[in-house]
Amino acid sequence: MSMNAFITGVHDTAVGELPGSSVMSLHAEAAHGALADAGLAPGDIDGVICAYALTLPHLMLGSVFCEYLGIHPGFCTALSAGGASACIMIMQAAALVASGQCEHVLCVTGENRLSGLSRNGAVAALADVGHPQFEQPFGISVPAAYALVAQRYLHETGATPAELAAIAVEHRRHAGRHPKAQRREPITVAEVLASKPIASPLRMLDCCLISDGGAAVVVSSRAAARDTRGKPVEILGAGQGHTHEHIVAAPSLTDFGCKRSSATALARAGVTTADIDVAEIYDSFTITLAVELESIGFFERGEAGLAAARGELGLGGRLPCNTHGGLLSYGHAGAAGGMFHAVEAVHQLRGRAEARQVPDAKLAFVHGDGGILSAHCSLVLGVH
Repeated sequence: MSMNAFITGVHDTAVGELPGSSVMSLHAEAAHGALADAGLAPGDIDGVICAYALTLPHLMLGSVFCEYLGIHPGFCTALSAGGASACIMIMQAAALVASGQCEHVLCVTGENRLSGLSRNGAVAALADVGHPQFEQPFGISVPAAYALVAQRYLHETGATPAELAAIAVEHRRHAGRHPKAQRREPITVAEVLASKPIASPLRMLDCCLISDGGAAVVVSSRAAARDTRGKPVEILGAGQGHTHEHIVAAPSLTDFGCKRSSATALARAGVTTADIDVAEIYDSFTITLAVELESIGFFERGEAGLAAARGELGLGGRLPCNTHGGLLSYGHAGAAGGMFHAVEAVHQLRGRAEARQVPDAKLAFVHGDGGILSAHCSLVLGVH
């Protein structure tokens, strides 16, 4: 089945510590890069979707961005779904072009989260994720909530922290092949296990980076895609899954909404997990990727870490995953973190991933999750 929507342009900025960058400068740089990649002018864009930024909180970030760029689209909004935002933006853009409401929708993200937010500011902003009545008074943090999931996962499956550490090691290996990645020096399982405890059993190297950076994609209708410069990447399927917002209300600590979102996206695309050539899946923590890989059905319960240790998530492995290094090693700049996954998938499908290219990649699976494994959105992308 076709959704009649195509990604025609992508761009991601430098990532890491970018002194002097701002939310709007990163948005603009990503947007201009994606437009250039598609061979479009700013005036060709008739839809704009932005996300959110902790360093520039605003009720109408989409309008702020359009004003900054000097464009006046027929559709403009900002949406906020944590780490699922990027995939949901692309799903929304696909619906807009498929329904004929827009021809070219720009989905743009960016944040100077490393240089523009103090450590205390970041902790305060992310504390809002906890339930104000049943969680925040008891001091829960985002890493602590994911650590609850990790404790349950290790208990139920018999997996070990060393197996989770293997996921971080493989991500760093991927990042070593990406010239723009924030952290490229190799790490070992022993180094992950010796890194600073954050929330047991998660340690510093089990956690994503904090970065400045931006990323954007242009989604075009089938007819409009013919006028663009690059190789269009088709959005074959998309789906969402929502089981809870706060971890205290999660129906399970081992199965999450990614099971439903991925099943919907794969069914709409008419493919199965076995058909996927490359996966770019949200990895805020090592445990995030482990439970998602298993809930989605790429691996059996308790097998993801073992698979990583065997090299199955690496280049040449059964499921090359997060080939840019993911949030764990490439970078995580707020909503742009999830958009980096989508941009990398497009690079892979276009054969532009250079040293990290998966040979003959035709189908990519992209997934974002927001909150504490709360909001999920899956995409299947492909080229002929």
